[in-house]
Amino acid sequence: MPIGFRMKGYTMTDPIRILLVEDEEINNYIATRLIQKALPGATVTSCLHGKYAIDLLTEMKHGPSKLPDIILLDINMPVMNGWEFLDEYTSRKIDPEGKSAIFILSSSVFSEDINRARQYPEVKDFIRKPLDVTKIRELFNTKEAAL
Repeated sequence: MPIGFRMKGYTMTDPIRILLVEDEEINNYIATRLIQKALPGATVTSCLHGKYAIDLLTEMKHGPSKLPDIILLDINMPVMNGWEFLDEYTSRKIDPEGKSAIFILSSSVFSEDINRARQYPEVKDFIRKPLDVTKIRELFNTKEAAL
């Protein structure tokens, strides 16, 4: 964990909670391993599409302390893609206090996708795949700076 890492409502004894929304099981496995290497003690929950993630977050919103600290969101997924997820997340007011920081995690190189992501205030950054330990540590520094 980076020195001086602080998040809203976070204490050093709390595990960092990450929700990974990615449709490729192998990518979920690799990302989980990388996160655990970069941030020992972090808990990672994976969802294979946005609808499953929205349903899970809707259940959690009644106990805001249960919401993840970080949401890593792929764009291109079946059932509910990342854009549809963001629209539902916003319309359902899942996190009105802004506890969770959302990071788009995508292999897209299109500037349209990056610009579209910037239109959502909940999205803190756009991270290009593949994910690695350095990118994970950087995104937590970005989360810290946003608070």
